[in-house]
Amino acid sequence: MDMPSPANLFGMLVFGIVGLAAFRYGKKRHSGLPMIIGTLLMVYPYFVSTTVLMYLVGLALCAGLYFLRDRF
Repeated sequence: MDMPSPANLFGMLVFGIVGLAAFRYGKKRHSGLPMIIGTLLMVYPYFVSTTVLMYLVGLALCAGLYFLRDRF
């Protein structure tokens, strides 16, 4: 089993923190969409093996969180 690269660890940390903040925001506002996106942001790095794909998926989820903020 190989250790993840520093870039991979950094991405996991950053997207995990953003996911936790989105989840807590959704829980506080009783809104399901930020809770779902937050959970996805916290969990998906464990299933994505390449760093580039991890950053692309994370940025897409963060963009979805940003652009769908009016629906909360």
